[in-house]
Amino acid sequence: MATNYNRKIILEDGQEYYGYGFGADSDKVLEIVFNTSMVGYQEILSDPSYTDQAVVMTYPLIGNYGMAEDDYESEHPSIGALIVREYNDEPSNFRSTATLGDVMKKFGITGVWGMDTRKLNRSIRDFGSRKALVTDADTPLEKGLQILQESKIPTDAVSRVSRKTIVESPAAEERFHVAAIDCGMKQNIVRSLNKRGCSVTIVPWDTTAETIRSLQPDGIFISNGPGDPTDVPQTIETIKKLLGTIPIFGICLGHQIISLAYGARTYKLKFGHRGGNHPVKNLDTGKIEITSQNHSYAVDTDSLAHTPLKVTHVNLLDQTVEGVKCEKDRVFSVQYHPESAPGPQDSAYLFDRFIQMMEEGGAQHA
Repeated sequence: MATNYNRKIILEDGQEYYGYGFGADSDKVLEIVFNTSMVGYQEILSDPSYTDQAVVMTYPLIGNYGMAEDDYESEHPSIGALIVREYNDEPSNFRSTATLGDVMKKFGITGVWGMDTRKLNRSIRDFGSRKALVTDADTPLEKGLQILQESKIPTDAVSRVSRKTIVESPAAEERFHVAAIDCGMKQNIVRSLNKRGCSVTIVPWDTTAETIRSLQPDGIFISNGPGDPTDVPQTIETIKKLLGTIPIFGICLGHQIISLAYGARTYKLKFGHRGGNHPVKNLDTGKIEITSQNHSYAVDTDSLAHTPLKVTHVNLLDQTVEGVKCEKDRVFSVQYHPESAPGPQDSAYLFDRFIQMMEEGGAQHA
């Protein structure tokens, strides 16, 4: 170990990875995961779905185009830590208004660079996502392992990142009114709906079905978000009460919540899906979509057999469920992110399908 290293990561199995700190320098116990995207570190940093996680980037050079005001996915980034091979603190980009490190320091996000991220990512791939301690380089291994053993990853991430009050995002020319349940929603989802003529009323994660009905929306959207979908039983119960009354569209965590509301099960993946290059097959058209993904959990295929849901999309890397629908109830969802920015645009048609569903069915207000 070089003596000038000042930070390190300790994994539950005793592995240690040394590097240099940037951003905030606080110690944290987090779930360590990796992301295979080549660009988009600002969107990753500000995506609420990464709450309580340390994200290791597989692409080696991070920070080179700085941070742009218009590219944040949330106002208050809540990711736990960012781990990179090479950090660039002198960005070259006319849109940049701050360095990555400065933004991370502002929001208390820990950063480590200079370690062998390829070796670390292989460890995550081979042994799965697990707890990791980001700490000072001189922290004794025995102490670090004790901290890991005694620490638990919180299960209240959705309640922490969701909006606390109802927020309106009007469209320039309103065609439809959508009630969006915020479980940690990316801002580009709102942008995608607004530009299609949908005024969006964003409601907190635990909003009741009665309150949502009182808004008289033409459609309901359930957002992405962090953690285990079974940690939000209130949202699942709300969707149960709304099924079959109003068109519903869910993305990522929203997809899992819809599946659970119909009686399916979810399970945790070994190391999750995170990146902008995941191939998904649309079973209705036979076409392959390159998708952006960020999730730790998946819907159990076998558990769908006793529900009215039909599988619409499948991941070609591991055959996991990537989309479901119930035509009778006018409900559909996908595990991946059609609003990805930056990222592949293959799946943007899903927002148009939601628009078409509202056009055809209209809202049946109960």
